Amino acid sequence: MDVILVTLQEGLPVLVVQFALTLALLIVGVAVYMAITPFHEMRLVRAGNAAGGIVLAGSVVALAIPLAATLATSRFSLDILIWGLVALVLQLLTFVAATLLIRGLRGMIEAGNIAAAWLLVGVQLAVALLNAGAMAG
Repeated sequence: MDVILVTLQEGLPVLVVQFALTLALLIVGVAVYMAITPFHEMRLVRAGNAAGGIVLAGSVVALAIPLAATLATSRFSLDILIWGLVALVLQLLTFVAATLLIRGLRGMIEAGNIAAAWLLVGVQLAVALLNAGAMAG
């Protein structure tokens, strides 16, 4: 029992710092994502637009997946910071590429087109899983 308590005492502060760092990266990633999107997801959500809610929720999850892999596989906070930033950049570039490839995406999301929302989320999640796999090595 003493070994467990000693391990907890030594490991808990590291866990808290690394989790907080990863959570901060996620918040920054979501803020940047919301700044670069051509539509205003929160306004759409408040208006009851399901497509906007799906896109926002899917984007948050897609940003979190590679960050979680980085958190799980990194031993040092600096690794989490560096690889977390790389993961976020890749995910944000995925969104930019998807919006360029899916013509009329903004109008479809703003009109509440759930099919378009799921298509965008599917692309983001697929790349997030690949990104996480690459981060996990």
